[in-house]
Amino acid sequence: MWLKKPHMSKPEDPRYLYSPWRMDYILGEKADDCVMCRYQQLGSDEENLILHRAEFCYVMLNRYPYNNGHLMIIPYVHISCLSDLDLDTWIEMSHMIRSTERILREQYKCDGINIGLNLGCAAGAGIADHLHVHLVPRWAGDSNFMSVICGERVIPESFESAYSRLRPEFAKLHNIKE
Repeated sequence: MWLKKPHMSKPEDPRYLYSPWRMDYILGEKADDCVMCRYQQLGSDEENLILHRAEFCYVMLNRYPYNNGHLMIIPYVHISCLSDLDLDTWIEMSHMIRSTERILREQYKCDGINIGLNLGCAAGAGIADHLHVHLVPRWAGDSNFMSVICGERVIPESFESAYSRLRPEFAKLHNIKE
């Protein structure tokens, strides 16, 4: 939802951008431990929205998505800097990015995908202490990468539906960690 600053009146003046559902995350109770380390524990993949486990990383649905099919690729190791990531983990994550791109294109018929890292809070990382890669499907005519434009952002697919749609595709990949 766009709202103009109260003292501004020209159309070209800056406007505020609001994404009210993000307040659940911002104001929500934060655990002392790392949520990405906690979620990677074995045994609760569906509950934790984990779609695939490889040797060095896993893929999960984002609990606070910017769009349908917003996924994250997360290394098991708890580090915050790309430069601290060992080469084997980076290579596996790179392969997983490619596989995840293909799966998202096939399953969501998206026109494009934003793929990125936010290293540090100043760069926009909501969880800055544990490196992760975002993949966000995009369609021509949808809003930009920001959460909401003019109040029109709607995420019509439930987590359960997205999980059911994507899990069989990720199950076809190798290296599932048991």
